[in-house]
Amino acid sequence: MNDFNFIVTKENVGTRLDKFLALVLQDVSRSSIQNIIDEGKVLVNNKEKKSNYKLKEMDFVLVNIPEPKELNVEPENIPIEIMYEDSDIIVVNKPQGMVVHPAPGVYNGTLVNALLYHCKDLSGINGVLRPGIVHRIDKDTSGILVVAKNDYSHNKLAEQLKEHSMKREYYAVVEGLLRQDEGTINEPLGRHPVERIKIAVIKDGREAITHYKVIERYKNNTLVRCILETGRTHQIRVHMSHIGHPLLGDPVYGFKKQRFNLQGQLLHAKILGFIHPTKNTYMQFESELPDYYVNVLNILSKELK
Repeated sequence: MNDFNFIVTKENVGTRLDKFLALVLQDVSRSSIQNIIDEGKVLVNNKEKKSNYKLKEMDFVLVNIPEPKELNVEPENIPIEIMYEDSDIIVVNKPQGMVVHPAPGVYNGTLVNALLYHCKDLSGINGVLRPGIVHRIDKDTSGILVVAKNDYSHNKLAEQLKEHSMKREYYAVVEGLLRQDEGTINEPLGRHPVERIKIAVIKDGREAITHYKVIERYKNNTLVRCILETGRTHQIRVHMSHIGHPLLGDPVYGFKKQRFNLQGQLLHAKILGFIHPTKNTYMQFESELPDYYVNVLNILSKELK
């Protein structure tokens, strides 16, 4: 059983319980959220509530998400964009909205389900639910991932992540205008002390370093290139929010009111570079920004004219 708990803050007062859970439990499908509410696995102030319950400030919400009864992940014929493949690795361009691997509450429709249909052999280091997954990106973050087909390749790639030698560059649109053309955010990250589903800058957290460079300034937003030195959960999203520039469209760390009808934060894993685990040669991949991302940039550009 996975337990999540948090205390409702002012910004979420009046929000329906089911909508709030969909907001904070991003890797859990809406239908699964409805099921766990119906099954009495969500308590507000130690009492069961219906989906339409309107949250009040300081409500204590406890969510119990059961572990999957069976740890078998089924292959699914889901189209995926493969940028490169050989006997050791697969490089994929993940779309926004796709969860990387199964987790409590979401057992299908993930990148892993798609990969198992395409390729029967993936490394087993991370167990049945996360075969081949060396690193991950959030459901609503798009872009490049490398997946290992065998344990040797997995270990070699994991070493590069640990040594911070894997090149990972993201394009992000943030709220407001960054004054500096470039900078480094070196702030430790860990679980939020109250809202446990969130990540926050905390004193005793794990080291997290993000470098950023301004690509373009618009009227009220900035396009930045973020270079990860470490790879903590929600690192770019939390770091940029911490300096007062949350990502545009971020439903958790961003502004509550959104200008655009976005399905999540404008964050794209654009460049990935690493040493091939068996060929020992450097490989680098770059993916184009998705159409919805480009559309927003075009609108922002027109506002400058």
